[in-house]
Amino acid sequence: MPGTGPPRTASVARMVGARHWDARLHSLVGGLPNSPADRWLRRLTTAADHGRLWMAAGTLMAVRRGALRRGAVRGLTSMAVSSGLVNTALKPVFGRRRPDLGAHPVHRLLPHTMTTHSFPSGHSSSAGAFVIGVALECPTAGAVLAPLALTVGYSRVHVGVHYPGDVVAGLALGAAIAVGLRRWEPGQARPLPAGAVDPAEWRRPHYGPVRVSRRGSGH
Repeated sequence: MPGTGPPRTASVARMVGARHWDARLHSLVGGLPNSPADRWLRRLTTAADHGRLWMAAGTLMAVRRGALRRGAVRGLTSMAVSSGLVNTALKPVFGRRRPDLGAHPVHRLLPHTMTTHSFPSGHSSSAGAFVIGVALECPTAGAVLAPLALTVGYSRVHVGVHYPGDVVAGLALGAAIAVGLRRWEPGQARPLPAGAVDPAEWRRPHYGPVRVSRRGSGH
């Protein structure tokens, strides 16, 4: 169609530019000096495999009643939906290859080879979905867990298996799924538009003003 060429070319150029900076940031992280954090970040990213870290957190939260238990249920449900969507649909669709680890520090590398695609990060989407799901029911617990979720996301770049863009997209996607599930939850009340009448009001009897008769009152 006429006129679609330049915009499409600009979109491709922006995508190429974004991937260039994504790869550059990945290289910058790989070039960071060695530190004791390297070992702990590798352990953390392994602990988060298959959502095990968040399952453990959810189990501990579920012991308590009230908002913590509701947060655990919502967080784990959101994580399950997010993980299924990312691994069975989005990764194959985008098909982004994993980063080249040739220049990455050997002591940071994971002992196993990644066999799935890179975009979006499944670990990050699970972290975002769980923590936002928890926060929707118990904001305090969500605030406590948020730094852990961000650290899990960063750990995926630190060990070399993801680009920063994969992590950002995963966190955002997981958060969006948690919010979306709550919004479309059956029976979830939604605010009425301005000026709208609540249908429940239609069924309530309405009475006019009550008049008090003074006849025979003795005054």
